[in-house]
Amino acid sequence: MFSTEIEGPRVSGDIEKKAMLTELGIKNLTVFQEESIRFRPHLNVLIGENGTGKTHLLKLAYSILAVSAEEGRKPVPETPTKSLLQTRLADKLVKVFRPDALGRLVRRRQGRARCEVEAFFEDEGLHTAFSFATQSKSEVAVEALPSRWVENAPAFLPARELLTLYPNFVSICEGRYLEFEETYRDTCVLLGAPAVRGPGEERVRKLPSPLEEAMGGSVFLDKNGRFYMKVPGMGAMEMPLVAEGLRKLALVGRLIATGSLLDRGFLFWDEPDANLNPRLVRIVARTILDLCRNDVQVFLATHSLFLLREMDILLRTDGYGGLETGFCGLIKEEDAVSVQQGSSLDDIPAIVALDEELEQSDRFLEIDR
Repeated sequence: MFSTEIEGPRVSGDIEKKAMLTELGIKNLTVFQEESIRFRPHLNVLIGENGTGKTHLLKLAYSILAVSAEEGRKPVPETPTKSLLQTRLADKLVKVFRPDALGRLVRRRQGRARCEVEAFFEDEGLHTAFSFATQSKSEVAVEALPSRWVENAPAFLPARELLTLYPNFVSICEGRYLEFEETYRDTCVLLGAPAVRGPGEERVRKLPSPLEEAMGGSVFLDKNGRFYMKVPGMGAMEMPLVAEGLRKLALVGRLIATGSLLDRGFLFWDEPDANLNPRLVRIVARTILDLCRNDVQVFLATHSLFLLREMDILLRTDGYGGLETGFCGLIKEEDAVSVQQGSSLDDIPAIVALDEELEQSDRFLEIDR
């Protein structure tokens, strides 16, 4: 269906990343006609203006990994079969994207069409390919079946924070129909995991928490299932009373503390800069690269020039130069969105959202001339 040739190295230093997602091939998915997107072992950034499908690509890759991880974590995991995967993939895609029917994810045009998806991994045993048509409702056709499941659960961070939503959210989702994307529920499950103790605790301690860096505080879950922020000299503060930007940092700190973002994991983060001031964005940029350095494969969607520049500065000057990075520019064309790729921001063509920020800076400087 798509080429399996991957450009660039497939290993992170001396550590083989067998579960690393290396390429995603798509045909007729929402706003895309046919694209093959290569991913790097560490940082992968999707850049584009609104409506170019950044979040759609995050959700697609996340859904494939999440289904595999969920099946692999069952007490007695079943061997992958086409009948199992075709139902589970379709169910996950519908719950993550929230269309009226699975077929609504096929690129809109006259007549019927078929969406094709192929995911390549460093470990060829995880290779997965499937498709579904405009009229599909609850099943996909599996063309390539993985021989094993992914070990580590991916984490998906939406643009909004989740700590104030957490109390009883998972249990309500299990018994009620809610108009929330299932990424919310999945991330809340990870938030509720106990903090790492024992041999892994030292590794967690070495990875800086963004909340502790910003405020010197930490987040904890009380026995009633509510999160609080603890700051020396201030005591415990209810999460709804904490600024939203700090709650986003606290969420990442909690996932670090539980070990969900360690050991060759996956992080999907939609607009990490949303509702953050520039000082906090700088902390987020450093946290993202620290996670990459700890063998987490990170996927971001953003149109923030400030965040991109901050990561670029760190990659050039602050000891992160060994990280392998990939940048994908999503460009609106006449009837679809195309993808331009490179290993740095300089390798992709001009993005409208970024050009507008640069143009505003030029107009501001011209006022006093």
